[in-house]
Amino acid sequence: MRVNRILLSSALIVVALVLQVSVLARLHLPGAVPDLLLLTVLGLALVYGHVGGALVGFSAGLLADLAPPADHAAGRYALVLCVIGYLAGLVKPETGQVKSATGPMVVVVAAAVGSTLLYAGVGALVGDTAARHVGLGSLLFTAALYDLLLAPFVVPGVMALARRADNDPLAENTSTKSGGDIASGWLSGGTGLRIGGQRGGMRVKAARARVARAGRIKGVKRL
Repeated sequence: MRVNRILLSSALIVVALVLQVSVLARLHLPGAVPDLLLLTVLGLALVYGHVGGALVGFSAGLLADLAPPADHAAGRYALVLCVIGYLAGLVKPETGQVKSATGPMVVVVAAAVGSTLLYAGVGALVGDTAARHVGLGSLLFTAALYDLLLAPFVVPGVMALARRADNDPLAENTSTKSGGDIASGWLSGGTGLRIGGQRGGMRVKAARARVARAGRIKGVKRL
């Protein structure tokens, strides 16, 4: 990954984790906790692609595993966000820009449900049965609902920052192509003008030469 991608991803992940732990987790909402970290990973994965999404997801999950008050095995949430980031990066728009909000909203719901199921599945493998006591159905519903409500305020902003920090290579390529098309248009237009107006241009040059010559002759006569 590029240096600007690493710096931006690190800053966004730290801010998202601090807000999630210090603000969202203390709201004591019924069911799941709004996953701001997951939404940040999704926004970055939709810009960086599947490889960048997997790296960002793993780093974000590992930081969440180690940050207090984490009460689960280290690496558990890192695995979840790594898989989610990879899968979200696979649906990265080919044009680099999202045309409608339907696609990202579907990705958010799928990621919220998938991350909850995957987290519960990994927990079952390591002996954590907390999801059974809370109720997996309510966790899935509330996780999807909270993340869907929070997504319009997080995902578009994260994607815009990621494209800007990445110097928007897509826009540069587009402008280069359009500049090339304009240049070729100017060249073809100029060629047409030269061919079509060659005689006119020669006549203008000849007239200017005659005027300049007459001016010199008159000056000589006056002397």
